[in-house]
This record gives sequence, structure tokens and C-alpha cells, in this order.
Amino acid sequence: MMSNDLNGFVDEAILKRIATLRTRPVFDTSRPGHGKHLVHIVGARPNFVKLAPLHHALQGMAQQIVHTGQHYDHRMSESFFQALDIPEPDINLSIGSGSHSVQTARTMIALQEHFEAAPPAAVIVYGDVNSTLAASLVAAKMHIPCIHVEAGLRSGDRAMPEEVNRLVTDRLCDVLLTPSDDASATLISEAAAPETVFCVGNIMIDTLARLLPRIAALPPVLPDLPDRFVLATLHRPSNVDRSDQLKRILDVLEDLSRDVPIVFPVHPRTRMRIADLGWSIPADRIHMIEPQDYLSFVALQRGALAVITDSGGIQEETTWLSKPCLTLRDTTERPVTVDVGTNLLLGDDPAALRPALDEILAGRAKTGAIPEYWDGQTALRIRAILDALGLCVPA
Repeated sequence: MMSNDLNGFVDEAILKRIATLRTRPVFDTSRPGHGKHLVHIVGARPNFVKLAPLHHALQGMAQQIVHTGQHYDHRMSESFFQALDIPEPDINLSIGSGSHSVQTARTMIALQEHFEAAPPAAVIVYGDVNSTLAASLVAAKMHIPCIHVEAGLRSGDRAMPEEVNRLVTDRLCDVLLTPSDDASATLISEAAAPETVFCVGNIMIDTLARLLPRIAALPPVLPDLPDRFVLATLHRPSNVDRSDQLKRILDVLEDLSRDVPIVFPVHPRTRMRIADLGWSIPADRIHMIEPQDYLSFVALQRGALAVITDSGGIQEETTWLSKPCLTLRDTTERPVTVDVGTNLLLGDDPAALRPALDEILAGRAKTGAIPEYWDGQTALRIRAILDALGLCVPA
């Protein structure tokens, strides 16, 4: 099952499930309008980190990258794509900002027009952004096979728009590729057909594992980077858009910085919220820096004593890097990082950071293991499934 050989992964049991899948009308390659190329739908910068390994694994196959442009990000320069070793998107829909409904509707209209002009063999969606939901809706209505990479994640909190996107996307998609066994179990408990669910591992780890030598060779992100520091990163509205909560977090960070310096890459929106509070920054102890590119940010994680975050992806990266992760959230859609990995789910009270960090400073950090299939071979497993479904056609 863990073989790098594609045929070694697609064993007899998986082939039986795929044979059942192929009887569905959506996989009938002789149907009118069936396309030959695979389309990757990406809507925000983190999606490209997930796309990159599969794009590499599908080299020589007919494939296309469609960037919906859900978020404008000035850091998505040519160097960003060079760092991931992928081409710039073939199509940029430039949807732009707006409410969740507006973004989703605009993306659906643009994608339907694109799929009508150039019908794909299948649509591949990643994660839980609005473009993921939009693409799965359009594919379902146009009877195009849709594959969800990173399926089965649930936080249980429908106040998060991402949770709604996950629920609907997984209900509509024809193939559900999960990062861990608990995600697969969640889908089965929600009545997903067993033949549609495949635990393939965490595709973000493919990128991390491949680029780690390059990351290790980077110069220090800060010229005066301390030998021991804590990395902090916050972006969820529940933490940064509520002035009372943000003030509590900043006060705790200031207290913690008396024991260990803190490196704090700050998103422009968060920096504006901090300025509105009139918070006095102890610049010698809290290093507020600009948001970092992917390679530099992973380098900071790799060098940190611990990471304070509310990000889902960072919970995964710290688990693989064996770094303590202190998550300021009540829930996580990645419970495997808590059950198996190095993640501590602290809730929304920032006061919980103090005892957690004291344990780390005392040498009693939580130790974890790397979940099964987080081995850098996820994209090969996905390629094997796409091959067996007859969806890979030479370019």
C-alpha cells in the first residue's frame, strides 16, 4: 500500500471500488462533451501549495491550472511559482473580493463559461475556499467528475464559512481524497458511498518534504533572529477582528515575550487592528514583521521553539516538523494533529498560552508522531487513482 509504484498502491480492493465508481454515468468517457484534460481549480495562495505536488505527479498528462482570483495577493509573483516549481496559471478568472455569496456566484458563472468552451475530463478542487465550493457546484450541474483533495475535514463549527464549503463540497464530489483515517471515517458517518472515499495522505506534506532541503539552506529570515524564539501567527476573524479578544492576545504575547522573544509576521489587516488599539509594541521582544513567503515561513516554523497559531495548515506543518503547536481555537478540523501530532488545542482564552509555554520552556513539550501516509507520496497515490479511473490522458 505504501509503495511508490503506482500499481503497488492500487491494490485489488481499491480496484474493486474504482470499478464500482466507473459504472457511474459521470465517468462515462464516451458521453457527449467529455473532455480530455484535468482542470485544477485554485482560489487562494495556500491552494497552490496543495496543487504543486499533484501537478508534478501528472507531468506529461493533459492538465490546466485555473486560478479564480478569489483573493488578490501581491506575494503571488513569478518567484512564488518558481519556488513551488509550477507554471503560472493557464487561466486567471480575476473574480476579486466580495461577500461569500457574491464571490461564489461570480466564480460559478465564470467557471461554467470556461467549462462550456473547453470541457474537462474532470475537475480537481482543493481545501475549503469559496472557489472550491463554486467549482464543485458547477461540475455537479454539468455532470463533470469532481475530485476533492483534502476531503472529510470538519471543525463542527458552522459559523466558519469554510465549514459550510467543506460540507457541501464533500456532498457533491465524486471522489473524496482524505488526509487521514479520521477524515475518511467522518465521510462514511455522513453516508458518503464507501467506494468514493480514499485515504491518500496529506498533500501539503508532499510540498514540505520536497522543499525542506531548500528551506534548510535559506539565510536567516531576520538578521538578528534569536537562537530561541516563539513564532506567532493569527488571522481568524474571531481572534483579530474583535478588539477585546485581540487586546487580550497581545497582552499575553507581551507577557510571554519577557521569557522568550516572539517573531510575529502580521497580515496588513491585523496590523491595522493593532494600530487601532494603540498597542505599544515592545520591539526588542516582539518582532513584528511582514507576512512571509512559503519557504521563509516554514523556515521560521522549523527554527522556532513553539508556534502560536489559529491556522489549520500550520497545525499540520508543525506536526510533521515535530514542533509544539499552541492553537488558539475551540475546535479544529484537523483532530489528527491533536490525537497523533504535536498540536495543543487551547480554546479561545489566550491566558491558556502561559501554562502551555511554561511546560515547553521547562522541557516538557508535547511529543507527537507523524500520521500515517504523511510521507511525501500523497500525489503519487492520487495519480494512481486518477489513472485507474481513466482520467489521465497524455498531453
